[in-house]
Amino acid sequence: MRTPVDLAAARPGPAFTVTLDGREIEAFPGQTVAAALWAAGVTSWRTTRVEGRPRGIFCGIGVCFDCLVTVNDRPNQRACLVPARPGDAIRTQDGTGHDD
Repeated sequence: MRTPVDLAAARPGPAFTVTLDGREIEAFPGQTVAAALWAAGVTSWRTTRVEGRPRGIFCGIGVCFDCLVTVNDRPNQRACLVPARPGDAIRTQDGTGHDD
């Protein structure tokens, strides 16, 4: 299967690793957390507070708050806006991301 990088014939810098709930995921310089997760086949990384419904990327521009994730122990980060950085520890988020 061809990836977006293949289709765009992009030549990004060397890949690095982030983790999602302990699972290693490859990311490239300039990618957001959402882009790295999506490229790895992860389409849901949050559940809603009331009904526990899965959420992931929706608007992709930081307006809708569906893509909230915990990055390096900071809850409620919009994955579509946060740049992925080497060694980031990303966690799926339930509800508000706080102990409630």
